[in-house]
Amino acid sequence: MSKLSEPSDAPPVPPEGPGGTQSEFGAGAQPKVSGRPQVGAEPPAQGKQRPELVSPDPKHLAYPLVVAAGWSWRLLAVIAVVALLVIALQTLSMVVVPLAVAMLITALLAPFAKLLRDRLHVPNALATFVSVILFIALVAGLLTFAGAQIASGMTGMLSQARGGLDKILAWAQHGPLHLSDAQVQSYLDKAKAAFSGGGSSSWIARGTAWAGSAGHFLAGILIALFATFFFLSQGKQIWVFLTSLMPRSAREATYQAGRRGWVSLTSYIRVQVLVAAIDAVGIGIGALVLRLPFVVALALLVFITSFIPIVGAIASGAVAVLVALVTHGPVSALVMLGVVLLVQQLESHVLQPFLMGRAVSLHPLAVLLAVVIGSSLLGIVGALFAVPSLAVANSMIRHYYGNDPFPELGIEPMPEPDRPGNARLPAGRSDAVIQ
Repeated sequence: MSKLSEPSDAPPVPPEGPGGTQSEFGAGAQPKVSGRPQVGAEPPAQGKQRPELVSPDPKHLAYPLVVAAGWSWRLLAVIAVVALLVIALQTLSMVVVPLAVAMLITALLAPFAKLLRDRLHVPNALATFVSVILFIALVAGLLTFAGAQIASGMTGMLSQARGGLDKILAWAQHGPLHLSDAQVQSYLDKAKAAFSGGGSSSWIARGTAWAGSAGHFLAGILIALFATFFFLSQGKQIWVFLTSLMPRSAREATYQAGRRGWVSLTSYIRVQVLVAAIDAVGIGIGALVLRLPFVVALALLVFITSFIPIVGAIASGAVAVLVALVTHGPVSALVMLGVVLLVQQLESHVLQPFLMGRAVSLHPLAVLLAVVIGSSLLGIVGALFAVPSLAVANSMIRHYYGNDPFPELGIEPMPEPDRPGNARLPAGRSDAVIQ
């Protein structure tokens, strides 16, 4: 006899709609329960299911917001890369700075080495060696001559400086400032304390620091000269090798852009040498007329500092005016100041626009910003290399964007780098690795 089943309190199953889905309830939804719930059954899972996460469609965002966001993350990426580059340059300055100096020296000596090779048929290695040796001899001769002049005139300079200082103190007491003896003595004591520092221990620490700096300086000079030799003799091969490390699609454009950048660098360094020489001669003639001491040393200082745009001219002019002040008084200092301003105006408004031309077509505001940013990030080294780096980058970027700054250079086929990996693969072996 079959046993009758008791009626169940479970809710009825709703009918399925078309396609096998529930018509009254959505897929996965709980049906409504009528009557008493089943004993021991789990209550309906209401509120446990999370809504599906859907990323916002850019079409529903404001277009200025989309553009601003796109520019923002790209700018942040560029700033991060630049920050890492600056940190790397600061960390490796012992190597990077001599290599940068070697690049400038190479740009200066390249025409002379090319003349020896092409016109006089001197072998490449010998032409490079002669160029470097003559450069060292010229710099050493100028420094020796200036140092001898400073050493011979130091005694007279010190006596003239004492007399000039007495004149300045007298003017401060009896002139428009009307300083008292106590105030003048207080200022002199502060100056002596600032110069002497913390006594003998401070001088020992300074001497140690100066010795370490001198060692780094000599090591940097050796690295720069060594690198200059190879840049002069094998510079093109080095650039071809570095370019070959890039993706194949970017090699040719990078090689041609590098040629334009090199022309800009060589043009800049030659023009800067000429402008620096004219500045040094002009200020040297003014110092000679005023009978200032250390004329050659002042002219050499002006020549060296002229490679730092804006800042170098101000520093060298201030030194010349200060020498005139302590040796011959305020009148001579004012005349020297006029000479410095005249030379700087001649450089800014005549020499720079006429000689630079389109080889280094940089706006004066760009030059000023480059010097300020370079000096704030890397100090005097950044101020020295800011403008040539900007000139090279300007020429390369213009070539990349189709605005060739030197169309007369044409397109020179990129040579194949001299390495085993460039050997021709055997027929049918495109994946072969040739050692």
